[in-house]
Amino acid sequence: MQSALKGNDTYLETPLAVKVQRATRSIPGRTQWSLYRLTLLFSDGIMLGIAFRLAYSLRFDLNIGVFQEDAIPSLPFYQSIVLLLVPTWLVIYALSGLYNRKNLLGGTREYARLFNSTTIGAFLVIAIGFLLPDFIFARGWLLVSWGLAFLLVAISRFLLRRVVYALREEGFFLSQAVIVGANDEGLSLAQQLVSWKKSGFHLLGFIDKKVPAGERVMGHLHCLGSLDNLDYIVNKHGVEEIILASSAFSSRDGLLEIFKTYGVASGISVRMSSGLYEIITTGLTVNEFAYVPLVEVNQVRLSGIDQVMKLVLDYSLTIPGLILVSPLLLALAVAIKLDSPGPVIHRRRVMGINGRQFDAFKFRTMHVNGDEILTAHPELQEELAHNHKLKDDPRVTRVGRFIRKISLDELPQAINVLRGEMSLVGPRMISPEEIMEYDRWDINLLTVRPGITGLWQVSGRSDVTYDQRVRLDMHYIRNWTIWLDIQLLLQTIPAVVNKRGAY
Repeated sequence: MQSALKGNDTYLETPLAVKVQRATRSIPGRTQWSLYRLTLLFSDGIMLGIAFRLAYSLRFDLNIGVFQEDAIPSLPFYQSIVLLLVPTWLVIYALSGLYNRKNLLGGTREYARLFNSTTIGAFLVIAIGFLLPDFIFARGWLLVSWGLAFLLVAISRFLLRRVVYALREEGFFLSQAVIVGANDEGLSLAQQLVSWKKSGFHLLGFIDKKVPAGERVMGHLHCLGSLDNLDYIVNKHGVEEIILASSAFSSRDGLLEIFKTYGVASGISVRMSSGLYEIITTGLTVNEFAYVPLVEVNQVRLSGIDQVMKLVLDYSLTIPGLILVSPLLLALAVAIKLDSPGPVIHRRRVMGINGRQFDAFKFRTMHVNGDEILTAHPELQEELAHNHKLKDDPRVTRVGRFIRKISLDELPQAINVLRGEMSLVGPRMISPEEIMEYDRWDINLLTVRPGITGLWQVSGRSDVTYDQRVRLDMHYIRNWTIWLDIQLLLQTIPAVVNKRGAY
């Protein structure tokens, strides 16, 4: 065990570990989360009050009538309602888990929970109005209040989340974590957690019986000991998260023992990697046959209401968007034609849902004799084969270089969206030859339509390595919600304006 502690001491010399130590000494982890929850509660209450008051001004001061109704514009009456509604809605938020640590900072799932809770609050007011005939309020005011409440609370939570992400760089709001299993799966988990600094995990090291305690496993991470010493390691270092690499266990007995000991322990979370399910988790359905739960792999990732919502989002934005930018499309077509000979539209053969191939439309940005130009630059051919992109591509025309910088070359893909071949948001489209680069992940990739924009674009576009693009695509597919699509659409605007990774 002394060697295990020595390995951990080596780890604690890293800059992040020092920050975590300082943050833990100054403000304990539970206190940090308590302060954050109180801040959320206060912020939510303020935003709800502003939403109700702003809705009153829009409905009565500006006389914007949503419905035909004889509502009395009595400010004291609505103020008295708001004094009851704000705490009531906060209670609904709390009952929905919006102040529960496990539901916070969890991506778009938090916003989905917020939307549902806000909707429940609005329906509660409607129900009271139905049960109490003398309780008369403006329906337009409630409708506007509902929309503004969700919008303002979501914005405030978004900004507070960014503050927490910044504080995590300084060692705050981090959970001490260990990975049980130093095999390939455990190393892959560690690599992802270490590279994603906003994950909230402060990885201490590995637990593995096959690796000597204190031995360096990956980077600055060491083996802290074996499972026999897990109790001591957890107590000594205040471990809050035990992450199990499922493939590291040869039998279920070891897994069950850990879950029995720590699965219900206060202050400790046990998480298990998905193993095989990580490969096919894009579409799994569990059904019981003769009381036996069996897992079936779905052919597509989205179905039912999810598919309907995504189609509604695609068409409701694409159709009016095409109408608005049609003059720009015409101007770009003329500029491309005048700049260099060749067609205006370039067709690229790419992979679609369930492996169906189609032609993705883009404005032509290269000379038609691009292959001949590339032959004269053999040093660039290896870079192209490895990254499928060239930072300084001699084949690109003058107009092409300009429209690539601000992603205008992808505007014709809106036609692919209308044809049902692409989506506004989705994984990066790839050619049939590239499918081999995805190795075992191709079963996931082809379960959704490729997107004009996506997580890969807002994360740096061409500056992201190919392996990172694959992982970003898989993350999007596994964690899809309609709120994630909306978030990525909003993040695409600053990404395009800042020209991150565009070439």
